This record gives sequence, C-alpha cells and structure tokens, in this order.
Amino acid sequence: MKGSELFVKCLENEGVKYIFGIPGEETLDLMESLSRSDIEFIVVRHEQSAAFMADVCGRLTGRPGVCLPTLGPGATNLMTGVADAHLDRAPLVAITGQGSLDRAYKESHQFLDVAGMFSRITSWNATVTAANQIPELIGKAFDIATDVPGAAHIELPEDVSTQETDALPLEKKEYSHSCSFDEKELHKAIELISGATKPLIIAGNGVIRENASLELEQFVDAANIGVVTTFMGKGAIPADNDHFIGSMGMSEKDYIICGLNAADVVIAIGFDSVEYSPDHWNMDHSKSIIHVQNRHPEIETSYIPECALLGTLKTTLRAMTSAVTPQEFPDHYRNIKASMEDELLRYKDDPTFPVKPQRILWEVRKKLDREDILVSDVGAHKLWIGRLYLALAPNTVLMSNGLASMGFGLPAGIAACLIHPEKKVVTIAGDAGILMNIQDLETAVRLNCDLVIIIFDDASYGLIEWESNTKFGESFGTSFKNPDFVGLANSFGAKGIRINSADGLGDALQSAFKEGGVWLIDVPVDYSENMKLTTILEGKYCTV
Repeated sequence: MKGSELFVKCLENEGVKYIFGIPGEETLDLMESLSRSDIEFIVVRHEQSAAFMADVCGRLTGRPGVCLPTLGPGATNLMTGVADAHLDRAPLVAITGQGSLDRAYKESHQFLDVAGMFSRITSWNATVTAANQIPELIGKAFDIATDVPGAAHIELPEDVSTQETDALPLEKKEYSHSCSFDEKELHKAIELISGATKPLIIAGNGVIRENASLELEQFVDAANIGVVTTFMGKGAIPADNDHFIGSMGMSEKDYIICGLNAADVVIAIGFDSVEYSPDHWNMDHSKSIIHVQNRHPEIETSYIPECALLGTLKTTLRAMTSAVTPQEFPDHYRNIKASMEDELLRYKDDPTFPVKPQRILWEVRKKLDREDILVSDVGAHKLWIGRLYLALAPNTVLMSNGLASMGFGLPAGIAACLIHPEKKVVTIAGDAGILMNIQDLETAVRLNCDLVIIIFDDASYGLIEWESNTKFGESFGTSFKNPDFVGLANSFGAKGIRINSADGLGDALQSAFKEGGVWLIDVPVDYSENMKLTTILEGKYCTV
C-alpha cells in the first residue's frame, strides 16, 4: 500500500474518530486515503480553529485530538492552537503536510522548517522520511501526547505519502497506569496535615485530566479540608460540596488568595504552575507544600514541596483517604466562601441594562444542568467566569488558560457539541475574541450543532482596558466599533438576537435550548463592574 493509506490505517488503529483541518496540495494523497476511511474529516475555515477543536476533543475524550493543515501558511496558522493544547495539557496530535524531501535543502515555494518551529510548542515531533516509519512514529506521537499529556507533531512530506510499503499498523495494547507513591512520603504528608492549623487543598487541571474527581471528593470529605481550584480545575470538585471555597486565578487581592495566605499547609493536587504561579499564593515562601501529582514538581523559590507523592492521582488519593483523619474546618474559610457566593447572589435579579456580568453568569448557571458545558473565550469575561461561575462536574467549564488565547471559544464550543451532542453547550466570548474565529460559525451551522454563543458586548478589549485603568488610571488603544452581530449571525445561517433588557437573556436562552441549532446572543455588558471589583478587593482584602 502507499504511505498515505498506511498513515490512515494507523490513525484508525489509534481510535481516531475526527480529524479537523483544511486540505492542501501537499496533503492530497492523505485526503484521498481519508475519503475511504471511517474517520470523519471536519473541514474548518481557519487552521487555528482546527487546532482548538482538536484540543477540546482531547480534553473531553482523554485521547489525542487530531488536526491536519497543509505546509507553510497552513502550518503556521495552526501553531497558536497547538501551543494552547500544549500549555493546557490537552492531548493533541498535529499532522502537517510538507513538500517533497528533495526540496528540503534549497529555497522552495512555501517550504519552511515546520518541524523546527513545532519543536518549541510540542513534547515531541518528527518528520516521516520513509513510509515504513509511519506505524512507529504515529504510535509514539499518540503515546507521548497521552502520557504527558500535551501536543505532539508529525510532518508528512508529499513524496512519502506516495511511497509503497509493506509495513502494517502496530498491534495496539493497553497498559495499566498504576504507578505508586513512596509510602514514606505518604506518612510524611499525613503528619504534615495532622499538624496543620489551617490546611488547604489546591485542586488543579491534573485532577480532571486524570479523571480523579471522585477520589478527590472522597479525600476532601474524609479530611474535612477546604478546597480551592484553579480556573482550569473548575469542576474537579462540585461547587456545591461544603468544602469547596472558590477558584483562584485573578488578583493577589482576591478573597481566595486571602484564604491561601492564611494556610500553613497547602496540598497541591494535580496542580501545574502554568495555571497560576505559586508566586501569587506563597509570596513569603513560608508554606509547607505537599505535592500530589503524577510527575516531579517544577521547583521554584515559591514552590519547594516538603514531600511529593508521585503516582497516579486515583491511587494516591485513595491511599490518602484511608490514612487521613478529619481536620478542623476554620471559620475563616467559611467566611471566604460566603463572600464569594454573596457576589453572585447579590446580582441574580439585577434589572439594570447593560447587563452586569454577575447577572449573565447567574442566568447561564440557572439554565444549564450539572453536566452541561460552558466554554469561555479569553477576556474580562473569563475572569468573571473563573471567579464566580459554579462548576458542578469535571470538564463542564472549558477555557484557554495556559496560553490564554483569544479565539478559543467558538471552535471549542463546536468540538464540545460534537463530542457531547446530548449536552447543552454555551460559549461565552467577548466582542473581540469572537471575531478572531467567527468564520467557523459556518462550520457550526454546517455540522448542525446545538450551540449557544453569548457575546459580552462592550466595544473594547475589556480586560486590557481594565488592567490599564487599574495600573494607570486610564486606558489607550482598547476601543473599537462592532459589526451588526445579529445580521452577521443570520448571514451564516445561525440565529442572531440582541437583547435589550436584563430579563431578555433568560428568555433568549430558553428559546435557544428549545429550538436548537446555532444561536448568537449579543448582550451589552456593564463592564463598569470591573473597576468596582478592583476597588472592593483593594478595600476589603483579608477582612473576611
């Protein structure tokens, strides 16, 4: 068989269901082979969207999502989404086309060192130089992307696609991942917890990636210790669990950091420094840290663990649950949780227009079931979602946080609809972020997605304006004019609506979920709440 046919058979062998991409001249043989496969090729309207979709496919399934552009500009367009998956620890395999190997040594049309570029944003990458290498290279890419997890990359030159080969896909075997911690480290960790006066747990992205939320909740309930999640860890423990305090990821003046400042022992479970630097919550380097993770800690001045329980989180948390004794739950943490809840409840019926971000999040939470999915693009709205939205199950809040790339929201929402058509999916984006990949509104309509997109409309780069006003008392270069979002949505075949009252959002959501299809809801937002929050936190820091 020719190389492209073997390549597709190897992808089938890995259980690939979808490939997101845009065809190109150098990938024509691969596309022709895909046309005879059960793998569904999802044509997108920009390569960045393809990578974001593969990213979210990997998050929701636990198996690498796959994206496929051509060489040159197709590959460079893909890079932001691949980097996003890599920093958010989402399993992804990027496959890029390339010109024939006999062009590699000379200046050639659209020929770039793609493998060299991708080496900086992946855990592993390789160029296929002979068709018989394909089974081993694909197997390695998928294994590395899954185990780290993160992004891997394979470059397939067009002449290798046409090479004849007798090679076959490798036999696929599943292996147990039950590597265990050191018993001495477990004993030390339990001693630290028992001797603590205000222990606190940070639950990070790793808990969700390892599907260890149930084990986390069992440990938390047995230990009677408060839990703070990172933004990426939202849903690792249900927000209605009595031990959940809130989510960290915003200001060092936030209530949650106030709680962390009071903690003498921090149990970091599945925590990754890329989510939120320890410099923000261990500024004086005084805390005893227990590192619970499947890999060694990233040592820095503010993150030097007293002990490290290295192993799969499920196994480790079960052992910790068996060994721990209940601790005293400080009133200080209860007060912090109450303060966070009050921020949301205070505005749940707020009638003012434009609509306050707190009211918008309340309406969304009210309309979604526990397992339904909220996707956040990047902007000021992400901070409001991260702080206040109550996630009740893992993988029900999806966002770009490691790279924090605008443009994530729409393609991520499309992927969530594909993987979980039985769930309601809402994407929240700013009026800047939504336009960065708006062309894939056509993709959502073509795929018959049931997807609701809410735009926080303030005609500015709201987060940068917020930060600029906080730092300088004014902002510059952040304002712009918006298109007619309703007309734009309708032109793509979606349903566009602009609300004109605070109560209108709930009604629009009700209609969208009842009728199905792709809806874009334009919501004028009152972002004066941004600076109000800054003022409140500056004035009330650590008084709760």
